[in-house]
Amino acid sequence: MSQLKNDRYIRACLRQENDRTPIWMMRQAGRYLPEYRQLRAEAGSFMDLCTNPELACEVTLQPLRRFPLDAAILFSDILTIPDAMGLGLYFTPGEGPAFKRPVRTMAAVNALPIPDPNQELKYVTDAVATIRRELKGEVPLIGFSGSPWTLATYMVEGASTKNFSLVKGMMYQEPITMHALLDKLADSIIAYLNAQVAAGAQALMIFDTWGGVLTPSDYQEFSLRHMQKIVDGLKREHQGQKIPVTLFTKGAGAWLDIMAETGCDCLGVDWSTNLADARVRVADKVALQGNMDPSILYGSEQRIREEVSKILASYGQGHGHVFNLGHGIHQTVAPEHAAAFIKAVHELSPQYHQ
Repeated sequence: MSQLKNDRYIRACLRQENDRTPIWMMRQAGRYLPEYRQLRAEAGSFMDLCTNPELACEVTLQPLRRFPLDAAILFSDILTIPDAMGLGLYFTPGEGPAFKRPVRTMAAVNALPIPDPNQELKYVTDAVATIRRELKGEVPLIGFSGSPWTLATYMVEGASTKNFSLVKGMMYQEPITMHALLDKLADSIIAYLNAQVAAGAQALMIFDTWGGVLTPSDYQEFSLRHMQKIVDGLKREHQGQKIPVTLFTKGAGAWLDIMAETGCDCLGVDWSTNLADARVRVADKVALQGNMDPSILYGSEQRIREEVSKILASYGQGHGHVFNLGHGIHQTVAPEHAAAFIKAVHELSPQYHQ
């Protein structure tokens, strides 16, 4: 990885030798940082930040100026694709994202376009290119997308949901319609992620936030099957460099073995699964990312350090571990606690790479 000054993250994803465990944090660019809150207020809205490549670049770089992280992740939103499909995305304070035109019939699915990442989503690829240039090879840039199932939950429900009644209703009553929607989303995500790679992303991640609400058999049919299609369709090498792919399904500890069969390079693990158990389940076929409970960051510096030590010991000796939180950092966490977390990983992990 000669183009990178720090390639620990890439090496870990590919299960190559490392001098310590690399670390980044889900939602590392965001509301817990005062500089983010200031820029967000100046920008006017969340989507104004996302759709302005220069501002998206600035937000992406903010945590890297504060902390010695081993990767940057594109600042964007998982709902960019449904938005580009013309569903009328909007955000209500305190309520989260919603769509003016939910998708609930086969006719609505058939009417959905597959967005051109270099047209409707050009603001994302422009942001990727801008960030990559400004990183100057310090650390790799991770591009990402939501999974087909996770995007479908918002598109069918029309907003955030607690019981998933509409999307599961479609899944059980109209499985052909559901698969048609998921298939169109998979095609859109393949084009979107490959365009991010062409623009400069050096690794990819697929966030399946809501796969864990499915039964094991439904997960395989309605989530994993379509993520498999994406993994198969991604360009895994660019300009002579391998592009590692990470799948993360929240709540999927019991399914890590079948997820490892997709051909991805790394699996994200949430805090409900012990890393030692996860490593056994995947039989060292893939790297593992995770998996500290973000709420630990409300603890003292000593408590945070103890948890880091415990998780490192749980993974054990050897390479192929990317340290991360089991989900996104909470917006009310003090940045000093994030700093203590990162410092602990830097100091405690080298012994596991000797």
